[in-house]
Amino acid sequence: MFSAAILIGGKATRFDGRDKSGLVVEGRTILSRQIAALSGVAPDMDIDVMLVGGPASRAPGSTRYVTDIVPGCGPLSGLHAALSSAHYDATVLLACDMPFVSAPLLRHLLSLAGEAEAGPDIVVPQTERGYHPLCAVYTRACLEPAARRLARGDFTLAAMFDEMRVRVVTADALEAFGDPDRLLANVNTSIEYRAIEANGMQS
Repeated sequence: MFSAAILIGGKATRFDGRDKSGLVVEGRTILSRQIAALSGVAPDMDIDVMLVGGPASRAPGSTRYVTDIVPGCGPLSGLHAALSSAHYDATVLLACDMPFVSAPLLRHLLSLAGEAEAGPDIVVPQTERGYHPLCAVYTRACLEPAARRLARGDFTLAAMFDEMRVRVVTADALEAFGDPDRLLANVNTSIEYRAIEANGMQS
């Protein structure tokens, strides 16, 4: 059993403030693609899916809305709100602009989070671009550290990794689930969106 939090509250300043969860990629919105991937992790299981941080366009599936407890502090406040409301110990955290995350990848991350009673607290992919904290699994052990960082104004999510038990999933390991650059791609700008649309039409 697991929870999932899709962060939809970003300002998307590089995308003219548009709701990126509603962008259509290969015929479906990113949000519907992500919910389908999460549902595919455990098809016979009801999962706890939260949309965190703000309104989303067209929320398919069984979801619930969660507002930031400490608003305006970026992804860390989204994680804090998600862990505060999660029904289960492990929570998959996703940015709402990642169209190609897959059920096998998410299943693998969750399996590593639950492989031992003593940890890890975080399971996160890492490529040559660094950590990917917005496609990662966090346990409830991260809640108090997140709250402390918010209270002191330290809003960098990845900085919390230094005080937690972290399991890193390398690019080599990610290749078992596809091209890491595609799996972890996100849509920051309209140029990136057009490139994704063009690649989809060619495939």
